[in-house]
Amino acid sequence: MAEKKTGFFGKLAQRLEDIITFRTTPDETTVDDLEEILIASDIGMDTTLQITDELRARIRAEYLNDGREFKNSLREIITKMMDKGDRLKLSDQTPLIILCIGVNGVGKTTSIAKLAYRFRSQGRSVLLIAADTFRAAAAEQLSVWGERLGVPVIKHGEGADPSAVIFDGLAAAKSRGTDVIICDTAGRLHNKTNLMNELAKMNKVISREYPDAARETLLILDATTGKNAISQATEFGSVADLTGIILTKLDGTAKGGIVVTLSNELDLPVKFIGVGEGMEDLKVFDPEEFAGSIFEEQ
Repeated sequence: MAEKKTGFFGKLAQRLEDIITFRTTPDETTVDDLEEILIASDIGMDTTLQITDELRARIRAEYLNDGREFKNSLREIITKMMDKGDRLKLSDQTPLIILCIGVNGVGKTTSIAKLAYRFRSQGRSVLLIAADTFRAAAAEQLSVWGERLGVPVIKHGEGADPSAVIFDGLAAAKSRGTDVIICDTAGRLHNKTNLMNELAKMNKVISREYPDAARETLLILDATTGKNAISQATEFGSVADLTGIILTKLDGTAKGGIVVTLSNELDLPVKFIGVGEGMEDLKVFDPEEFAGSIFEEQ
């Protein structure tokens, strides 16, 4: 993560330095100024108030004496909010089935390719299932990535039944003894009921055809959409049992605070962050390192 750390929170580090530099001892005014900075960095109001309330309590109870102690306390609070323990990790069981969901345009196909690259680099066999049959050329795009990575792709024609594609993909994976099966799904159907029914059908097929496989359901979100990412996570969380998030485009264009909000307010672990276009730019999320990047010079 280090090579991309300067983009995580934009100008937050410098602004934080500015409010601390001119005050020898952190006080209520310091915290008030911090509130504005956190909200401007895409950290939601509720999460911001939790952070600042705890900081005020620490100022009263621990008598924070200087800017260093203030920053360390802020880092600890934010790290704790994002740390979901073992839920931050992907299952290391084999076989593993990963269902990837998310609206069109968030980088879902690219994230699937990066996941496949990651597993291949670990020496694990991978198979991709192109179950997004509602978006024109979705299967073709996934096939192009499969060819580049040397990973087989199971697909049907446009408009096919996604669950039928899942069925055939799982059959192929079982016959080949594949370690990791990654399933692409439609980003948006006609309405919420359609989406719920389609995901339910796919999960039913997976449970019936491969009951012993470990499961992950990852929501792909675009960090540059800010608070809209919260709305998407809430909607998809209402129709799918999400196990984690991949947050894409978390580079110089994203404010980054959305990570804290997703982790805290929705209790969803961010498992990976996309920090660039390269295949190796999908990084395992580290809450402590991420929180520490707030205080790096921009």
